[in-house]
Amino acid sequence: MVKYSDGPSTDVSVHVDAPPSRVWPLLCDINLPGRFSREFQRGEWIDDGPAPGARFRGFNHHEAVGEWNVECTVTAMEENRVFEWTVGDVENRSARWRFDLEPEGEGSALRFSAEMGPGPSGLTPAIERMPDREEAIVARRLSEWTENMQRTVEGIKALAEGAGS
Repeated sequence: MVKYSDGPSTDVSVHVDAPPSRVWPLLCDINLPGRFSREFQRGEWIDDGPAPGARFRGFNHHEAVGEWNVECTVTAMEENRVFEWTVGDVENRSARWRFDLEPEGEGSALRFSAEMGPGPSGLTPAIERMPDREEAIVARRLSEWTENMQRTVEGIKALAEGAGS
């Protein structure tokens, strides 16, 4: 049984026919995922970013929940390689999101990963109300994340390859 406290995760990958230097600026644009995700709407820097330790507010919408926003912190940033942020308290995050970028031939391998927990999140009240359905709740949420993440990496790929703007 997959429990929220186990830190369930998901990831998607895509090959981009563009060098990391062309993909990188797209990964650091906190508003870009809002063009592709059905949930994430936009981001707004609280501090000067992107930079390690910089905070931003993410604005989201889900038809079953409505609208909400979360404070995020850039927790890893290595130019042309890694852009990672955590949601909520850095020491007890509700989620971690990460782009990894590697040279691959004349292009790039782009991986987008996310991990739930270990801190409380929007899933916590649902799991507390229906502990017998925890596995199904977590699995459904991971499925939603994966779908939006796939849309995001495909959108990044199209932009980096010059097929979208």
